[in-house]
Amino acid sequence: MVKHFIDIADFSAEQLKGIIADAKAIKARPDDFNEVLKGKKIAMIFEKPSTRTRISFEVGIIELGGSPIVLSAADMQLGHGETVADTAKVLSRFVDCIMIRANSHDTVLELAANATIPVINALTDRSHPCQIMADILSFEEHKGDMAGKHIAWFGDGNNVTASWIEAAAKFDFKLTIASPEELDPDADILQAAIAAGGDIKIERDPNKAAKDADCVVTDCWVSMGDKDAVNRHNLLAPYQVDQNVMKLAHKDAIFMHCLPAHRGEEVVPEVIDGPQSVVFDGAENRLHAQKAIMKYLFD
Repeated sequence: MVKHFIDIADFSAEQLKGIIADAKAIKARPDDFNEVLKGKKIAMIFEKPSTRTRISFEVGIIELGGSPIVLSAADMQLGHGETVADTAKVLSRFVDCIMIRANSHDTVLELAANATIPVINALTDRSHPCQIMADILSFEEHKGDMAGKHIAWFGDGNNVTASWIEAAAKFDFKLTIASPEELDPDADILQAAIAAGGDIKIERDPNKAAKDADCVVTDCWVSMGDKDAVNRHNLLAPYQVDQNVMKLAHKDAIFMHCLPAHRGEEVVPEVIDGPQSVVFDGAENRLHAQKAIMKYLFD
């Protein structure tokens, strides 16, 4: 059976924890894993611009012994009328895995349904599972096991939030989402995670959300494809992460952000550039987490 990496909810807690354990081993002993993708060719399709995703995947593929093939959807027939299904079937004849950063989650699902090789979701409008696996790796490096810890998410109920929600049900941590009602996370994703045992709540008061948090996380207020930027800024202004928010969290709480950041909007410079920030550890850990994901797909 072909294995894909589409959403965190698709996996058992044991599988996900195994990937994190592999990521830690790969980070500590990279030379022990330099033939995991030996002879493998990985197609990397981008429908959106990318910095961390492209570089971390491309470097990771090379370090695992594979060959990356970077493709812009606009330069492929996929961007000029060819169906997603046909693209999946053709690429399955040429390469060993498809990684895609897509506009629509349905594109990734259709690729996976028609490919005979693994498909990796490197970001869609619905979810961003690779980012959250890197975040969990970063958290555990600084704070130990996720189980029983408190994560406070500040801002839009976006694709990154969705993957945090799914992770809460798998890694057994408490998740508080500080968000305006107009930008709440997807209700179906939230209810499914709660039904699966996730300790998740939405809190309108940012001060209450931050209280006793082990980690405060946020994301930019306006992402690619978002509309009505002025209204979004007005809605999210009360949820800016500043020094007062961090003081309400545990004294040794950490701050995470998936980047790119807009200093002075979702987070003040004093926090993102301060001693509690681990944002650049998180950026680096995209490399190690994604190498572990690719190892999992080919094990």
